[in-house]
Amino acid sequence: MSTPSQALSGLAPRAHADKAARQLRTVLGSSLLGTTIEFYDFFIYGTAAALVFPKLFFPTFSPLAGILAAYATLAIPFLTRPLGAMVFGHYGDRLGRKKMLLLSLMVMGLSTFAIGLVPTYESIGVAAPVLVILLRLVQGFALGGEWGGATTMVIEHAPRERRGFFGTFVQLGNVVGLFISTLVFAVLPKDQLLQGGWRLPFLASIVILLVGIVIRSKVEETPVFEAMKKSEQPARMPVLEVLRHHKRAVFLAMGMRTGEIVLGWLVIGFLLTYATKTVGFTSNDVLYAILGASALGMVTFPLFGALSDRIGRRPVYLIGAVLAAVFAFPFFWLIDSKVPALFFFSIIFGYAFALGAMFAVQPAFFSETFDTEVRYTGVSLGAQLANVIGGLTPMIATSLVAWAGGKSWPISAFLAVASLVTVGCVLATRETRGSSLLAQH
Repeated sequence: MSTPSQALSGLAPRAHADKAARQLRTVLGSSLLGTTIEFYDFFIYGTAAALVFPKLFFPTFSPLAGILAAYATLAIPFLTRPLGAMVFGHYGDRLGRKKMLLLSLMVMGLSTFAIGLVPTYESIGVAAPVLVILLRLVQGFALGGEWGGATTMVIEHAPRERRGFFGTFVQLGNVVGLFISTLVFAVLPKDQLLQGGWRLPFLASIVILLVGIVIRSKVEETPVFEAMKKSEQPARMPVLEVLRHHKRAVFLAMGMRTGEIVLGWLVIGFLLTYATKTVGFTSNDVLYAILGASALGMVTFPLFGALSDRIGRRPVYLIGAVLAAVFAFPFFWLIDSKVPALFFFSIIFGYAFALGAMFAVQPAFFSETFDTEVRYTGVSLGAQLANVIGGLTPMIATSLVAWAGGKSWPISAFLAVASLVTVGCVLATRETRGSSLLAQH
């Protein structure tokens, strides 16, 4: 029988473990909600750019030029995402992850809400697309700091042996945000979109934003960051430290994202135009296919993350990159077949499996590559530099289709090359599963 002192001594570790478990749940919930808001905000613009913005903001352009102009406004914020990565990463590595995550969430949410208030070209002329472009630049700046901060926060709170699985909660924000934004446009009557219905998804984001701020404010700073501050001073210039000592890791992370980001924006940003204008499907066909893909992704992403905890980050990432490369041509053959079942299979398989295996592993894989004092900056930079390619993907793909006279083979070649770049970068990266987050690399 234990003595009172023994019983009391046993309560302290249990209380600490319970507190850590509660904090991890709060971190996971806040990161999931935060990235859901961020990606919902970003994806509703991508959908609107394909469906209605050419007519609302570029009515004087030809149909092709209007689509390219709308896709250009989709791509513009990807130019400010690396800047956001550097600014938010700098202060996140010096002052802490929590403060920057709250700030990035607020900036992203408010700029999205403001897009829903912008008058159309018919009302204020060229000032309308100019305002949209400025707000998109702000969106990109905020998102550049959000993903790296949420990733760092989750991985630094997660148990070492389950970082792959828990890291997928950040990526699930992408899937849930895609699902909700697609669902909104799928259920909105098409005849009302041009009459102002397109504004509703943007304006509704303010409600989710307020909930996200409340939850995220309850998150504590990560124990890994606090331990680093006690043992050493934070880096004075994290960006310079990353560029001086972690250039290889940044460029490898960028290359590892290339295949995933091209495939992702082909599905999310390009297919709405291609499948409706060139192949002959309806916009609802595409929206429902993306809904199915994102719904299945809610299952496959955590499974791929958990698998990486068992067999390693590199093998799982390679599975996705090789699938994307091999599937590059069949992907569009199935879409071009005009057979609905094959069309649905192509989008769902490409997103939930080929992209999923790569995307799910990134939070753990990238975070384990960088030291604590520069982790926020390093993870953000590597991810956001690749996003510049992603933002240009719909424009590139549309131009390639026009150049090829409506044929899809140049897009498949583009995806295959991007995926092979990812394969090479994964092979050049060391395995990180089980590594110490405080260890020097």
